[in-house]
Amino acid sequence: MKPIRLTSAVALLVGVILLALGPALAAEPIFPPGIRIGLTPLVGLSPAKSFVGFETEDGGVKVLMAELPAEAYGEVVNAFKANPAGTGGIKPESIETSAGLAYYTIENAKDGATSVRRYSMILSGGTFSGYVAVQVPENAGKIYTDDAVRQMFASAVVRKQVPVDEQLGLMPFKFSELSNFKNIRTLAPGAAVILADGDEVTGFEPAPFMVIGLIGATPAQPEDRGRFAQQAATTIPGVRDARITMSEPIRIDGQPGYETRIDATSGKDNTSVTVVQWLKFGGSSSLRIIGSSPRDQWTSAFPRFRAVRDGIQPRG
Repeated sequence: MKPIRLTSAVALLVGVILLALGPALAAEPIFPPGIRIGLTPLVGLSPAKSFVGFETEDGGVKVLMAELPAEAYGEVVNAFKANPAGTGGIKPESIETSAGLAYYTIENAKDGATSVRRYSMILSGGTFSGYVAVQVPENAGKIYTDDAVRQMFASAVVRKQVPVDEQLGLMPFKFSELSNFKNIRTLAPGAAVILADGDEVTGFEPAPFMVIGLIGATPAQPEDRGRFAQQAATTIPGVRDARITMSEPIRIDGQPGYETRIDATSGKDNTSVTVVQWLKFGGSSSLRIIGSSPRDQWTSAFPRFRAVRDGIQPRG
């Protein structure tokens, strides 16, 4: 029998130590596509296929990640200060992360008949709050321990912007025209995107902006399209005192569509706005394009909205 070389013995020893310590962190933080929060996932976790985050190959251990409004972090901080002992036996803990001070909780729960350990962490991203939720089934708890999850939480980082190509590449349609909008951000990765001249600090409403996404419904009959369009227009978030000024069928890139215009008030400064909603019908869903502009900027904003609309194409 040949003697084991020194380097091989060292490598074997290191491997045994790592196995004893449980899952280690990967080398670098990873940002799931489309969001501004990232972390260094534990070994054994890979990008999730059906949600934003990471999971084990069998889908048992899940790490879900999301962006929440900026005020969510402040609400958690205030609750922590008001009641540091927590409620219902769940005590919040603070943790220093690469992105700053964060807060997390641990609790035992059930996922159907399976006993699970759940972890939730929130941190400040400045203009947003980063949220991470981890679920570990009981049979994986000896590997993905409390300490291992804390180590992963501590690696959390934020980035100021998500590259535009990365964001738009997640959408089920592609853009050939962005009309020189200054800020582009997915509201929900792969589901909706906002194109704006304003930002989260100054607010979107005082300047032209667009929201583009899919509605998972379409009118059953052509004669139902007008009613469908007007009902959809009443659900546009952030508008008040809305009054429909026009609603009529049109063709968009050869497809049946509907254009609805609204005069309304929007934003914390009660900006008087004109809003256009275009619906492009086809298949089991409808493409929804919303453009909003302060009323005194409508004349210059509307051609930009229309150029973006006409440059949207399905992915081949």
